[in-house]
Amino acid sequence: MSSTLAGWLQALALVGALALCYRPLGDYIAHLLTSAKHLRIERGLYKVVGVDGDADQRWPVYLRSVLAFSALSILFLYGLIRLQTHLLLSLGMPEMAPHQAWNTAISFTTNTNWQSYSGEAALGHLVQMAGLAVQNFVSAAVGIAIVAALIRGFTRNRTDRVGNFWVDLTRIVLRLLLPLSIVFALVLVANGVIQNFHGFHDLATLGGDTQSIPGGPVASQEVIKELGTNGGGFFNANSAHPFENPNGFTNWLEIFLLLVISFSLPRTFGKMVGDNRQGYAIVAVMAIFWVASAALITFAESQHSGTALQAAGGAMEGKEQRFGIAASSLFAASTTLTSTGAVNSFHDSFTPFGGGITIFNMMLGEIAPGGTGSGLYGMLILAIVAVFVAGLMVGRTPEYLGKKLGGREMKFASLYILTTPALVLIGTGIAMALPGERAGMLNSGAHGFSEVLYAFTSASNNNGSAFAGITVNTPWYDTALGLAMVFGRFLPMVFVLALAGSLAQQQPVPASAGTLPTHKPLFVGLLSGVVLIVVGLTYFPALALGPIAEGLH
Repeated sequence: MSSTLAGWLQALALVGALALCYRPLGDYIAHLLTSAKHLRIERGLYKVVGVDGDADQRWPVYLRSVLAFSALSILFLYGLIRLQTHLLLSLGMPEMAPHQAWNTAISFTTNTNWQSYSGEAALGHLVQMAGLAVQNFVSAAVGIAIVAALIRGFTRNRTDRVGNFWVDLTRIVLRLLLPLSIVFALVLVANGVIQNFHGFHDLATLGGDTQSIPGGPVASQEVIKELGTNGGGFFNANSAHPFENPNGFTNWLEIFLLLVISFSLPRTFGKMVGDNRQGYAIVAVMAIFWVASAALITFAESQHSGTALQAAGGAMEGKEQRFGIAASSLFAASTTLTSTGAVNSFHDSFTPFGGGITIFNMMLGEIAPGGTGSGLYGMLILAIVAVFVAGLMVGRTPEYLGKKLGGREMKFASLYILTTPALVLIGTGIAMALPGERAGMLNSGAHGFSEVLYAFTSASNNNGSAFAGITVNTPWYDTALGLAMVFGRFLPMVFVLALAGSLAQQQPVPASAGTLPTHKPLFVGLLSGVVLIVVGLTYFPALALGPIAEGLH
Protein backbone atom coordinates (compact mmCIF):
# COMPACT_ATOMS: atom_id res chain seq x y z
CA MET A 1 0.00 0.00 0.00
CA SER A 2 1.35 3.41 -0.95
CA SER A 3 1.84 6.06 1.72
CA THR A 4 -0.64 8.32 -0.10
CA LEU A 5 -3.38 5.70 0.00
CA ALA A 6 -2.58 4.93 3.63
CA GLY A 7 -2.90 8.62 4.44
CA TRP A 8 -6.30 8.86 2.75
CA LEU A 9 -7.54 5.76 4.59
CA GLN A 10 -6.35 7.11 7.94
CA ALA A 11 -8.07 10.43 7.34
CA LEU A 12 -11.33 8.79 6.25
CA ALA A 13 -11.28 6.44 9.24
CA LEU A 14 -10.67 9.44 11.51
CA VAL A 15 -13.59 11.37 10.03
CA GLY A 16 -15.84 8.33 10.43
CA ALA A 17 -14.84 7.76 14.05
CA LEU A 18 -15.34 11.43 14.95
CA ALA A 19 -18.74 11.45 13.24
CA LEU A 20 -19.81 8.36 15.18
CA CYS A 21 -18.81 10.00 18.48
CA TYR A 22 -20.30 13.44 17.73
CA ARG A 23 -23.84 12.77 18.88
CA PRO A 24 -23.45 10.36 21.83
CA LEU A 25 -20.45 12.12 23.37
CA GLY A 26 -21.88 15.59 22.78
CA ASP A 27 -25.22 14.59 24.30
CA TYR A 28 -23.47 13.01 27.28
CA ILE A 29 -21.45 16.15 27.99
CA ALA A 30 -24.64 18.23 27.76
CA HIS A 31 -26.30 15.89 30.23
CA LEU A 32 -23.52 16.07 32.81
CA LEU A 33 -23.45 19.88 32.54
CA THR A 34 -27.20 20.24 33.03
CA SER A 35 -28.16 17.39 35.36
CA ALA A 36 -29.46 18.38 38.79
CA LYS A 37 -28.26 15.12 40.35
CA HIS A 38 -24.91 14.82 42.14
CA LEU A 39 -23.04 11.56 42.54
CA ARG A 40 -22.24 10.44 46.06
CA ILE A 41 -18.51 10.99 45.57
CA GLU A 42 -19.25 14.48 44.25
CA ARG A 43 -21.37 15.38 47.26
CA GLY A 44 -18.53 14.18 49.48
CA LEU A 45 -16.02 16.38 47.69
CA TYR A 46 -18.32 19.41 47.92
CA LYS A 47 -18.66 18.84 51.65
CA VAL A 48 -14.89 18.60 52.12
CA VAL A 49 -14.18 21.88 50.32
CA GLY A 50 -17.26 23.66 51.66
CA VAL A 51 -19.15 24.09 48.38
CA ASP A 52 -22.92 24.15 47.98
CA GLY A 53 -23.43 22.05 44.86
CA ASP A 54 -26.92 23.47 44.29
CA ALA A 55 -25.93 27.15 44.43
CA ASP A 56 -25.08 28.87 41.15
CA GLN A 57 -22.57 31.70 40.93
CA ARG A 58 -22.60 35.13 39.34
CA TRP A 59 -20.00 35.51 36.61
CA PRO A 60 -17.54 37.51 38.79
CA VAL A 61 -17.69 34.79 41.44
CA TYR A 62 -17.29 32.09 38.79
CA LEU A 63 -14.25 33.97 37.46
CA ARG A 64 -12.71 34.37 40.91
CA SER A 65 -13.13 30.64 41.48
CA VAL A 66 -11.32 29.89 38.22
CA LEU A 67 -8.47 32.28 38.99
CA ALA A 68 -8.10 31.14 42.61
CA PHE A 69 -8.03 27.47 41.61
CA SER A 70 -5.49 28.14 38.85
CA ALA A 71 -3.28 30.26 41.10
CA LEU A 72 -3.17 27.53 43.74
CA SER A 73 -2.41 24.98 41.01
CA ILE A 74 0.56 27.04 39.83
CA LEU A 75 1.93 27.39 43.36
CA PHE A 76 1.47 23.68 44.12
CA LEU A 77 3.12 22.55 40.90
CA TYR A 78 5.97 25.05 41.28
CA GLY A 79 6.68 23.76 44.79
CA LEU A 80 6.50 20.14 43.65
CA ILE A 81 9.00 20.76 40.86
CA ARG A 82 11.41 22.71 43.04
CA LEU A 83 11.34 20.08 45.80
CA GLN A 84 11.48 17.00 43.60
CA THR A 85 14.98 15.96 44.74
CA HIS A 86 13.50 15.35 48.20
CA LEU A 87 10.50 13.34 46.96
CA LEU A 88 9.94 9.68 46.19
CA LEU A 89 10.57 8.41 42.65
CA SER A 90 12.72 11.44 41.84
CA LEU A 91 15.23 9.16 40.02
CA GLY A 92 17.98 11.47 41.24
CA MET A 93 16.79 14.34 39.05
CA PRO A 94 18.14 17.74 40.11
CA GLU A 95 15.77 20.53 40.99
CA MET A 96 14.82 22.92 38.21
CA ALA A 97 16.05 26.49 38.15
CA PRO A 98 13.43 28.94 39.49
CA HIS A 99 12.71 30.53 36.11
CA GLN A 100 12.26 27.16 34.42
CA ALA A 101 10.08 25.81 37.25
CA TRP A 102 7.91 28.94 36.98
CA ASN A 103 7.56 28.44 33.24
CA THR A 104 6.69 24.75 33.62
CA ALA A 105 4.15 25.30 36.40
CA ILE A 106 2.36 27.97 34.39
CA SER A 107 2.60 25.92 31.22
CA PHE A 108 0.74 22.89 32.58
CA THR A 109 -1.79 24.90 34.58
CA THR A 110 -2.79 26.92 31.51
CA ASN A 111 -3.23 23.81 29.33
CA THR A 112 -0.23 24.91 27.26
CA ASN A 113 2.34 22.24 28.19
CA TRP A 114 5.20 24.19 26.66
CA GLN A 115 8.40 22.40 27.65
CA SER A 116 11.78 24.10 27.83
CA TYR A 117 13.28 20.87 29.19
CA SER A 118 13.73 17.26 28.17
CA GLY A 119 11.02 15.30 29.97
CA GLU A 120 12.88 12.08 30.70
CA ALA A 121 16.00 13.98 31.86
CA ALA A 122 14.40 16.62 34.07
CA LEU A 123 11.44 15.27 36.06
CA GLY A 124 10.94 12.20 38.21
CA HIS A 125 7.93 9.90 38.13
CA LEU A 126 6.12 11.47 41.11
CA VAL A 127 6.21 14.96 39.62
CA GLN A 128 5.09 13.57 36.27
CA MET A 129 2.11 11.79 37.89
CA ALA A 130 1.07 13.97 40.84
CA GLY A 131 1.99 17.25 39.18
CA LEU A 132 1.84 17.27 35.40
CA ALA A 133 -0.76 14.55 34.84
CA VAL A 134 -3.13 16.06 37.42
CA GLN A 135 -2.93 19.43 35.71
CA ASN A 136 -3.62 17.74 32.40
CA PHE A 137 -6.99 16.70 33.84
CA VAL A 138 -8.02 19.87 35.63
CA SER A 139 -6.77 22.40 33.07
CA ALA A 140 -8.79 20.64 30.38
CA ALA A 141 -11.81 20.63 32.69
CA VAL A 142 -11.45 24.38 33.28
CA GLY A 143 -11.73 25.04 29.55
CA ILE A 144 -14.94 23.01 29.26
CA ALA A 145 -16.34 24.73 32.37
CA ILE A 146 -15.80 28.17 30.80
CA VAL A 147 -17.66 27.27 27.61
CA ALA A 148 -20.44 25.74 29.72
CA ALA A 149 -20.86 29.10 31.45
CA LEU A 150 -20.99 30.89 28.09
CA ILE A 151 -23.65 28.51 26.76
CA ARG A 152 -25.72 29.14 29.91
CA GLY A 153 -25.50 32.83 29.07
CA PHE A 154 -27.47 32.04 25.91
CA THR A 155 -29.94 29.69 27.58
CA ARG A 156 -30.74 31.65 30.75
CA ASN A 157 -32.87 34.77 30.95
CA ARG A 158 -33.03 37.69 33.36
CA THR A 159 -30.56 36.17 35.80
CA ASP A 160 -27.04 36.94 36.96
CA ARG A 161 -26.10 33.26 37.44
CA VAL A 162 -23.97 31.26 35.00
CA GLY A 163 -23.41 28.02 36.94
CA ASN A 164 -21.10 26.70 39.64
CA PHE A 165 -17.44 26.35 38.71
CA TRP A 166 -16.69 23.75 41.38
CA VAL A 167 -19.57 21.56 40.25
CA ASP A 168 -18.59 21.88 36.59
CA LEU A 169 -14.94 21.11 37.33
CA THR A 170 -15.73 18.08 39.47
CA ARG A 171 -18.22 16.57 37.05
CA ILE A 172 -16.03 17.03 33.99
CA VAL A 173 -13.06 15.35 35.65
CA LEU A 174 -14.95 12.48 37.34
CA ARG A 175 -17.61 11.76 34.75
CA LEU A 176 -15.84 12.54 31.48
CA LEU A 177 -12.05 12.79 31.48
CA LEU A 178 -11.19 10.14 34.05
CA PRO A 179 -13.36 7.29 32.65
CA LEU A 180 -12.25 7.91 29.07
CA SER A 181 -8.61 8.12 30.16
CA ILE A 182 -8.77 4.78 31.97
CA VAL A 183 -10.27 3.01 28.97
CA PHE A 184 -7.92 4.44 26.37
CA ALA A 185 -4.84 4.12 28.60
CA LEU A 186 -5.50 0.37 28.62
CA VAL A 187 -5.80 0.45 24.84
CA LEU A 188 -2.47 2.25 24.56
CA VAL A 189 -0.77 -0.22 26.92
CA ALA A 190 -2.18 -3.12 24.90
CA ASN A 191 -0.60 -1.60 21.80
CA GLY A 192 2.87 -1.08 23.20
CA VAL A 193 2.93 2.21 25.12
CA ILE A 194 4.93 1.59 28.29
CA GLN A 195 3.51 1.93 31.80
CA ASN A 196 5.89 1.16 34.66
CA PHE A 197 7.92 2.74 37.45
CA HIS A 198 11.34 1.84 36.07
CA GLY A 199 14.20 4.25 36.12
CA PHE A 200 17.04 4.16 33.61
CA HIS A 201 18.44 0.83 32.42
CA ASP A 202 21.77 0.52 30.64
CA LEU A 203 21.40 -1.89 27.73
CA ALA A 204 23.86 -3.14 25.13
CA THR A 205 23.11 -2.06 21.57
CA LEU A 206 23.62 -4.11 18.41
CA GLY A 207 26.73 -2.07 17.71
CA GLY A 208 28.28 -3.08 21.02
CA ASP A 209 27.75 0.26 22.75
CA THR A 210 25.70 0.96 25.88
CA GLN A 211 22.52 3.03 25.85
CA SER A 212 20.53 4.23 28.84
CA ILE A 213 16.82 3.47 28.30
CA PRO A 214 14.25 5.29 30.47
CA GLY A 215 10.95 3.88 31.70
CA GLY A 216 7.98 5.42 33.44
CA PRO A 217 4.19 5.75 33.73
CA VAL A 218 3.81 6.90 30.13
CA ALA A 219 0.45 5.53 28.93
CA SER A 220 -1.51 7.12 31.79
CA GLN A 221 -0.04 10.52 30.92
CA GLU A 222 -0.12 10.02 27.16
CA VAL A 223 -3.87 9.49 27.05
CA ILE A 224 -4.84 12.62 29.00
CA LYS A 225 -2.23 14.74 27.21
CA GLU A 226 -4.15 14.03 23.99
CA LEU A 227 -7.71 13.76 25.33
CA GLY A 228 -7.40 17.03 27.25
CA THR A 229 -5.57 18.78 24.36
CA ASN A 230 -2.56 19.32 26.63
CA GLY A 231 0.40 18.03 24.64
CA GLY A 232 3.33 17.76 27.03
CA GLY A 233 5.40 14.68 26.30
CA PHE A 234 6.85 12.29 28.86
CA PHE A 235 9.85 12.10 26.53
CA ASN A 236 11.56 14.94 24.73
CA ALA A 237 10.67 13.46 21.34
CA ASN A 238 7.00 13.58 22.38
CA SER A 239 4.74 11.44 20.17
CA ALA A 240 7.64 10.65 17.86
CA HIS A 241 9.11 8.46 20.63
CA PRO A 242 8.30 4.74 20.21
CA PHE A 243 7.53 4.39 23.93
CA GLU A 244 4.81 7.06 23.59
CA ASN A 245 3.65 6.22 20.07
CA PRO A 246 4.76 2.74 19.03
CA ASN A 247 2.95 2.16 15.72
CA GLY A 248 0.53 3.41 13.10
CA PHE A 249 -2.57 2.51 15.09
CA THR A 250 -1.48 4.38 18.22
CA ASN A 251 -0.59 7.35 16.02
CA TRP A 252 -4.12 7.34 14.56
CA LEU A 253 -5.65 6.85 18.00
CA GLU A 254 -3.74 9.79 19.47
CA ILE A 255 -5.00 12.06 16.69
CA PHE A 256 -8.53 10.82 17.38
CA LEU A 257 -8.18 11.47 21.11
CA LEU A 258 -6.95 15.03 20.71
CA LEU A 259 -9.92 15.84 18.42
CA VAL A 260 -12.85 13.87 19.81
CA ILE A 261 -14.01 16.06 22.71
CA SER A 262 -13.52 19.35 20.90
CA PHE A 263 -15.36 18.13 17.81
CA SER A 264 -18.21 16.81 20.00
CA LEU A 265 -18.71 20.01 22.01
CA PRO A 266 -20.68 21.78 19.23
CA ARG A 267 -23.29 19.05 19.69
CA THR A 268 -23.29 19.89 23.40
CA PHE A 269 -23.84 23.53 22.45
CA GLY A 270 -26.75 22.68 20.15
CA LYS A 271 -28.30 20.39 22.74
CA MET A 272 -28.08 22.96 25.54
CA VAL A 273 -29.53 25.83 23.46
CA GLY A 274 -32.32 23.58 22.21
CA ASP A 275 -31.39 23.66 18.51
CA ASN A 276 -29.01 20.97 17.26
CA ARG A 277 -28.75 22.78 13.92
CA GLN A 278 -26.68 25.47 15.66
CA GLY A 279 -24.15 22.81 16.60
CA TYR A 280 -24.04 21.48 13.04
CA ALA A 281 -23.24 24.96 11.71
CA ILE A 282 -20.37 25.44 14.18
CA VAL A 283 -18.88 21.99 13.61
CA ALA A 284 -19.12 22.53 9.83
CA VAL A 285 -16.89 25.60 10.06
CA MET A 286 -14.45 23.71 12.28
CA ALA A 287 -14.35 20.80 9.83
CA ILE A 288 -13.76 23.07 6.83
CA PHE A 289 -10.63 24.57 8.39
CA TRP A 290 -9.38 21.24 9.69
CA VAL A 291 -9.71 19.49 6.33
CA ALA A 292 -8.19 22.43 4.47
CA SER A 293 -5.24 22.64 6.85
CA ALA A 294 -4.48 18.91 6.71
CA ALA A 295 -4.68 18.94 2.90
CA LEU A 296 -2.46 22.02 2.51
CA ILE A 297 0.22 20.75 4.90
CA THR A 298 0.25 17.35 3.18
CA PHE A 299 0.56 19.04 -0.21
CA ALA A 300 3.39 21.31 0.97
CA GLU A 301 5.31 18.45 2.55
CA SER A 302 4.87 16.20 -0.48
CA GLN A 303 6.61 18.55 -2.92
CA HIS A 304 9.73 17.06 -4.43
CA SER A 305 11.74 20.13 -5.32
CA GLY A 306 15.42 19.49 -4.76
CA THR A 307 17.57 16.38 -5.22
CA ALA A 308 17.35 15.20 -1.60
CA LEU A 309 13.57 15.60 -1.43
CA GLN A 310 13.12 13.78 -4.75
CA ALA A 311 15.19 10.87 -3.48
CA ALA A 312 13.18 10.70 -0.27
CA GLY A 313 9.84 11.08 -2.04
CA GLY A 314 9.02 14.23 -0.11
CA ALA A 315 10.22 16.45 2.71
CA MET A 316 11.11 13.68 5.19
CA GLU A 317 13.55 15.67 7.33
CA GLY A 318 12.28 15.72 10.92
CA LYS A 319 9.63 13.07 10.26
CA GLU A 320 9.34 9.52 11.55
CA GLN A 321 9.87 6.89 8.88
CA ARG A 322 7.16 4.84 10.62
CA PHE A 323 4.50 7.45 9.86
CA GLY A 324 5.60 9.21 6.70
CA ILE A 325 4.34 12.49 5.29
CA ALA A 326 0.59 11.89 5.35
CA ALA A 327 0.30 10.79 8.97
CA SER A 328 2.79 13.45 10.10
CA SER A 329 0.89 16.20 8.27
CA LEU A 330 -2.45 15.04 9.66
CA PHE A 331 -1.00 15.06 13.17
CA ALA A 332 0.56 18.50 12.64
CA ALA A 333 -2.69 20.03 11.40
CA SER A 334 -4.71 18.48 14.21
CA THR A 335 -2.34 19.42 16.99
CA THR A 336 -1.94 23.06 15.92
CA LEU A 337 -5.66 23.54 15.27
CA THR A 338 -6.27 22.36 18.82
CA SER A 339 -4.38 23.55 21.88
CA THR A 340 -2.62 20.21 22.15
CA GLY A 341 0.96 20.86 21.14
CA ALA A 342 1.87 17.18 20.91
CA VAL A 343 4.00 16.37 17.86
CA ASN A 344 5.01 13.22 16.01
CA SER A 345 7.37 15.18 13.75
CA PHE A 346 9.34 18.38 14.14
CA HIS A 347 7.66 21.43 12.67
CA ASP A 348 10.96 23.29 12.48
CA SER A 349 11.97 20.86 9.72
CA PHE A 350 8.79 21.31 7.69
CA THR A 351 8.89 23.13 4.37
CA PRO A 352 8.42 26.91 4.70
CA PHE A 353 4.77 26.80 3.67
CA GLY A 354 4.04 23.62 5.63
CA GLY A 355 5.53 25.12 8.77
CA GLY A 356 3.80 28.42 8.03
CA ILE A 357 0.41 26.72 8.00
CA THR A 358 1.06 25.25 11.46
CA ILE A 359 1.75 28.79 12.72
CA PHE A 360 -1.35 30.13 10.96
CA ASN A 361 -3.46 27.37 12.53
CA MET A 362 -2.55 28.62 15.99
CA MET A 363 -3.01 32.25 14.99
CA LEU A 364 -6.63 31.51 14.12
CA GLY A 365 -7.11 30.93 17.84
CA GLU A 366 -7.08 27.14 17.59
CA ILE A 367 -10.79 26.99 16.87
CA ALA A 368 -10.99 24.12 14.41
CA PRO A 369 -11.88 22.40 16.65
CA GLY A 370 -9.61 24.03 19.22
CA GLY A 371 -8.83 23.00 22.77
CA THR A 372 -11.26 21.31 25.11
CA GLY A 373 -13.76 24.10 25.67
CA SER A 374 -11.49 26.92 24.55
CA GLY A 375 -11.99 26.05 20.88
CA LEU A 376 -15.78 26.24 21.13
CA TYR A 377 -15.91 29.46 23.13
CA GLY A 378 -13.43 31.01 20.68
CA MET A 379 -15.64 29.98 17.77
CA LEU A 380 -18.77 31.31 19.52
CA ILE A 381 -17.06 34.67 20.01
CA LEU A 382 -16.33 34.76 16.29
CA ALA A 383 -19.93 33.72 15.58
CA ILE A 384 -21.07 36.76 17.57
CA VAL A 385 -18.76 38.96 15.49
CA ALA A 386 -20.14 37.39 12.29
CA VAL A 387 -23.71 38.12 13.37
CA PHE A 388 -22.71 41.68 14.24
CA VAL A 389 -21.12 42.17 10.80
CA ALA A 390 -24.27 40.85 9.15
CA GLY A 391 -26.36 43.24 11.24
CA LEU A 392 -24.27 46.18 10.06
CA MET A 393 -24.88 45.16 6.46
CA VAL A 394 -28.67 45.36 6.79
CA GLY A 395 -28.85 48.15 9.37
CA ARG A 396 -30.42 46.00 12.08
CA THR A 397 -29.48 45.36 15.71
CA PRO A 398 -27.82 41.94 15.59
CA GLU A 399 -29.25 38.98 17.50
CA TYR A 400 -27.77 35.56 18.17
CA LEU A 401 -29.90 32.80 19.64
CA GLY A 402 -32.47 35.32 20.82
CA LYS A 403 -29.99 37.63 22.56
CA LYS A 404 -29.27 41.16 21.33
CA LEU A 405 -25.64 42.00 20.68
CA GLY A 406 -25.20 45.59 21.76
CA GLY A 407 -22.19 47.73 22.53
CA ARG A 408 -21.41 45.96 25.80
CA GLU A 409 -21.38 42.50 24.25
CA MET A 410 -19.30 43.60 21.27
CA LYS A 411 -16.72 45.25 23.52
CA PHE A 412 -16.15 41.94 25.30
CA ALA A 413 -15.95 40.09 21.96
CA SER A 414 -13.52 42.67 20.53
CA LEU A 415 -11.26 42.55 23.56
CA TYR A 416 -11.21 38.77 23.32
CA ILE A 417 -10.13 38.90 19.67
CA LEU A 418 -7.45 41.54 20.27
CA THR A 419 -5.82 39.94 23.31
CA THR A 420 -3.90 37.10 21.69
CA PRO A 421 -2.58 39.00 18.65
CA ALA A 422 -1.29 41.71 20.98
CA LEU A 423 0.59 39.15 23.07
CA VAL A 424 2.03 37.38 20.02
CA LEU A 425 3.14 40.44 18.08
CA ILE A 426 4.42 42.48 21.02
CA GLY A 427 6.30 39.50 22.47
CA THR A 428 7.85 38.64 19.11
CA GLY A 429 8.79 42.29 18.51
CA ILE A 430 10.52 42.61 21.88
CA ALA A 431 12.42 39.35 21.39
CA MET A 432 13.64 40.43 17.96
CA ALA A 433 14.68 43.83 19.34
CA LEU A 434 16.95 42.30 22.00
CA PRO A 435 20.31 41.15 20.62
CA GLY A 436 20.77 38.59 23.37
CA GLU A 437 17.45 36.91 22.60
CA ARG A 438 18.05 36.95 18.84
CA ALA A 439 21.22 35.02 19.57
CA GLY A 440 19.03 32.15 20.83
CA MET A 441 17.82 31.48 17.28
CA LEU A 442 19.44 28.48 15.65
CA ASN A 443 18.79 29.94 12.20
CA SER A 444 19.13 33.45 10.86
CA GLY A 445 16.89 35.28 8.44
CA ALA A 446 13.25 34.48 7.79
CA HIS A 447 13.39 31.02 9.34
CA GLY A 448 14.95 32.35 12.53
CA PHE A 449 12.16 34.93 12.75
CA SER A 450 9.63 32.10 12.26
CA GLU A 451 11.14 30.28 15.25
CA VAL A 452 10.52 33.27 17.52
CA LEU A 453 7.09 33.96 16.03
CA TYR A 454 6.12 30.31 16.51
CA ALA A 455 7.23 30.39 20.16
CA PHE A 456 5.07 33.38 21.10
CA THR A 457 2.16 32.19 18.97
CA SER A 458 2.28 28.80 20.66
CA ALA A 459 2.57 30.22 24.17
CA SER A 460 -0.08 32.94 23.77
CA ASN A 461 -2.57 30.49 22.23
CA ASN A 462 -1.80 27.84 24.88
CA ASN A 463 -0.65 25.31 22.30
CA GLY A 464 2.79 24.27 23.54
CA SER A 465 4.44 22.93 20.39
CA ALA A 466 7.58 24.63 19.09
CA PHE A 467 9.95 25.24 16.23
CA ALA A 468 12.70 23.45 18.09
CA GLY A 469 15.54 25.50 16.63
CA ILE A 470 15.49 28.13 19.35
CA THR A 471 17.05 28.22 22.82
CA VAL A 472 14.21 29.09 25.20
CA ASN A 473 15.57 27.81 28.52
CA THR A 474 16.85 31.24 29.52
CA PRO A 475 15.55 33.52 32.26
CA TRP A 476 14.16 35.98 29.69
CA TYR A 477 12.35 33.48 27.50
CA ASP A 478 11.05 31.44 30.46
CA THR A 479 9.65 34.63 31.99
CA ALA A 480 8.31 36.20 28.79
CA LEU A 481 6.68 33.03 27.50
CA GLY A 482 5.29 32.32 30.96
CA LEU A 483 3.59 35.72 30.98
CA ALA A 484 2.27 35.09 27.47
CA MET A 485 0.76 31.80 28.65
CA VAL A 486 -0.88 33.39 31.71
CA PHE A 487 -2.39 36.35 29.88
CA GLY A 488 -3.26 34.26 26.83
CA ARG A 489 -5.21 31.84 29.00
CA PHE A 490 -6.95 33.97 31.58
CA LEU A 491 -7.62 37.34 29.92
CA PRO A 492 -9.85 35.70 27.27
CA MET A 493 -11.67 33.84 30.04
CA VAL A 494 -12.43 37.16 31.74
CA PHE A 495 -14.10 38.47 28.59
CA VAL A 496 -15.95 35.19 27.92
CA LEU A 497 -17.43 35.07 31.42
CA ALA A 498 -18.30 38.77 31.34
CA LEU A 499 -20.09 38.16 28.04
CA ALA A 500 -21.89 35.16 29.53
CA GLY A 501 -23.11 37.28 32.43
CA SER A 502 -24.29 40.04 30.10
CA LEU A 503 -26.21 37.60 27.90
CA ALA A 504 -27.81 35.81 30.84
CA GLN A 505 -29.28 39.07 32.13
CA GLN A 506 -31.19 39.74 28.91
CA GLN A 507 -34.77 38.98 28.07
CA PRO A 508 -34.85 36.82 24.91
CA VAL A 509 -35.96 38.48 21.70
CA PRO A 510 -38.35 36.48 19.49
CA ALA A 511 -37.13 35.68 16.00
CA SER A 512 -38.54 37.80 13.19
CA ALA A 513 -38.26 38.13 9.43
CA GLY A 514 -35.10 40.21 9.91
CA THR A 515 -33.33 37.66 12.12
CA LEU A 516 -30.26 36.10 10.51
CA PRO A 517 -30.59 32.28 10.38
CA THR A 518 -27.43 31.03 12.06
CA HIS A 519 -27.87 27.38 11.15
CA LYS A 520 -27.75 27.59 7.35
CA PRO A 521 -24.90 27.36 4.82
CA LEU A 522 -24.95 31.14 4.35
CA PHE A 523 -23.94 31.63 7.98
CA VAL A 524 -21.32 28.88 7.72
CA GLY A 525 -19.75 30.80 4.84
CA LEU A 526 -20.03 34.13 6.65
CA LEU A 527 -18.42 32.76 9.80
CA SER A 528 -15.61 31.15 7.79
CA GLY A 529 -14.96 34.50 6.12
CA VAL A 530 -14.89 36.31 9.45
CA VAL A 531 -12.37 33.82 10.80
CA LEU A 532 -10.04 34.41 7.86
CA ILE A 533 -10.46 38.15 7.53
CA VAL A 534 -10.85 39.39 11.10
CA VAL A 535 -8.38 36.96 12.68
CA GLY A 536 -6.13 35.67 9.94
CA LEU A 537 -5.23 38.98 8.29
CA THR A 538 -4.18 40.42 11.65
CA TYR A 539 -1.03 38.35 11.41
CA PHE A 540 -0.32 38.66 7.69
CA PRO A 541 2.61 41.13 8.04
CA ALA A 542 4.31 38.85 10.55
CA LEU A 543 3.75 35.79 8.36
CA ALA A 544 5.12 37.72 5.38
CA LEU A 545 8.38 38.33 7.27
CA GLY A 546 8.69 34.67 8.27
CA PRO A 547 7.39 31.58 6.45
CA ILE A 548 6.10 33.41 3.36
CA ALA A 549 9.44 35.19 2.80
CA GLU A 550 11.31 31.92 3.33
CA GLY A 551 9.04 30.04 0.95
CA LEU A 552 9.43 32.63 -1.80
CA HIS A 553 13.20 32.88 -1.40
